[in-house]
Amino acid sequence: MQCLITGATGFVGSAVVRAALRDGWQVRVTRRGASDMRALDGLEVETVTVDLSDTEALTQAMAGCDAVFHVAADYRLWAADPNELYENNVEGTRRVCEAALAAGVTRVVYTSSVATLGIPKDGSPGDETTPVGLADMIGHYKRSKYLAEEVAREYADAGLDIVIVNPSAPIGPRDHKPTPTGQMVLEAAAGRMPAFVDTGLNVAHVDDVARGHLQAYAKGQAGRRYVLGGADMTLAEILNMVAEIVERPAPKIRLPHNLVLPIAHVAERVARMTGRPPRVTVDGVKLAKKHMFFSHARAAQELGYRARPARDALADAVAWYYAHRYLPGGKRP
Repeated sequence: MQCLITGATGFVGSAVVRAALRDGWQVRVTRRGASDMRALDGLEVETVTVDLSDTEALTQAMAGCDAVFHVAADYRLWAADPNELYENNVEGTRRVCEAALAAGVTRVVYTSSVATLGIPKDGSPGDETTPVGLADMIGHYKRSKYLAEEVAREYADAGLDIVIVNPSAPIGPRDHKPTPTGQMVLEAAAGRMPAFVDTGLNVAHVDDVARGHLQAYAKGQAGRRYVLGGADMTLAEILNMVAEIVERPAPKIRLPHNLVLPIAHVAERVARMTGRPPRVTVDGVKLAKKHMFFSHARAAQELGYRARPARDALADAVAWYYAHRYLPGGKRP
């Protein structure tokens, strides 16, 4: 069996590569000319240089493949030009689907996000069936992912065998950049997060999320989506757990959202002048007003998906940061 994986140089994509190799797949990965390949060091993969803007090149890259795992995404809560998010996430997904049809790929697994799902007003966890619409999406990232998932469903209706997976907040080793969630863990482990806001995330180990992609290929129903999640945790609980792992005092100051929002506006104005991404974004603060809690019961029942404890994900991330000198000194879990 041979597969093509887009976004393979990224955090989740490289984990999917490892999961596929463990299952005996022959893996072909896409890269852009300037891609950082550290996440794939030592892995036996075939590499093709192709851009998601080139449908013909994508079709050629998929030649002979039984499956495509479309993991590539533009994951930014702030962009100087928001149109880039729609081009990369929406139109990129459209081109991948079009190429898969042309290449005769047996099945596509599309990596969406829990960002596209609804959140019940009563505080209970959301799932794949919670009502939601484009008007509920806060910010260009969420809107672009919502529209990209709509594209995937359009192609499913047109006959493409495509399964949608919705990872929550993946955490774990090999987060080279790091991702926004990984950066939060890194800052907390370094003792650089003295305060926090009242929010919540669903924490999943990145390797469980990767395994869920392979399970979706094997057992998922075409056109159906599956949450690949883990444990629901408040931000305070996450920070306390990281503090325990690194043996630091946990932050005690909880900031009201209305205090942080003006800071985010200023940070974004500065970012537009300097071209450097802000450390805190307006969309991020708005998103933090909601607890992003989700159930992965469907994936557990239909795919056999399993999630390890959140502490394992956090401890593995912190250990990797120490081992790769993102964190100086201190205790290694």
